[in-house]
Amino acid sequence: MTILNAIIQGIVQGLTEFLPVSSSGHLGISQHILGVTEDNLFFNVMLHIGTLVAVCIFYHKLIWRLIKAFFGMIKDIFTGKFSWKNMDEDRNMLMMIIIGLIPLFLLFLPIPGTDMKVKDLADVLAGPKYFIVIGIWLVVTSVLLLLGSLVSRKGTNMAHSSDDVGGRSRMNVVDAICVGVTQCVAAIFPGLSRSGSTLAAGQLRGVNKQAALDYTFVLGTPAIIAAAALELKDALEAPEGISIEIAPLIIGMVVAAIVGYLSIWLFKLLLKTDKMIVFILYTAVVGIAVIVISLIEAQSGVNMFTGAPIPV
Repeated sequence: MTILNAIIQGIVQGLTEFLPVSSSGHLGISQHILGVTEDNLFFNVMLHIGTLVAVCIFYHKLIWRLIKAFFGMIKDIFTGKFSWKNMDEDRNMLMMIIIGLIPLFLLFLPIPGTDMKVKDLADVLAGPKYFIVIGIWLVVTSVLLLLGSLVSRKGTNMAHSSDDVGGRSRMNVVDAICVGVTQCVAAIFPGLSRSGSTLAAGQLRGVNKQAALDYTFVLGTPAIIAAAALELKDALEAPEGISIEIAPLIIGMVVAAIVGYLSIWLFKLLLKTDKMIVFILYTAVVGIAVIVISLIEAQSGVNMFTGAPIPV
């Protein structure tokens, strides 16, 4: 792998992991255009770690507060002082994150009649045979972002105090479950943005847009760790083993971390200034383009970029 290739992949990973445009969808699109059929799994793991570093740096104060809240809550549970009703903001977010992660176990349920688990559908749907799926779910992402934006604006217009602008700042159990289930669906279908769909789920539940986005990014941290662990497992089990090129590896990680940090900042800024229309239009246009290309390829039977036959 060249250093230029590592830089490009680091930029793509950093941008699409956090901006509401779907990293899996863009990976599938780039692979379809370039005719790539295999990934460097270990390199992907390192890029995920780079984006994880970006989240930890950006939200280091919040994450540190949540860690302290966790140990304080454990102490109160064992001393009989814990009270669900009297939880402060940090403990409430911590509990909602724990509850929001529970639906992830649905991804490991077996699919009847097959030897696959639910999570394995992501690999199947990401293949060239189902390229149209990426387009469909990119359009769904656009619709969800639009609905979330409209609900958030309505909540802002109806708010009577600055403390409640755009909805609630404190999440409840139903909010956490809805966002958690949405995260599971996004993990299955390439093209459905995890950050965009979970943000929209929070907004549609009446949660303040900034609170929903902060929850989305912190909730995604364990998901990124899990994805990296699964990819590392696959890389270690691969027959060809792990091929490490130190310079591209380090550069790719650093680029992914820097771009990822800037992406989080940009996302929060555009959300705060009600400029989500950028992502709404982008995902709609790209999604429609992918659908049209898929239909053309279905008629011709070949990949219009590489000329390779489309799997039946």
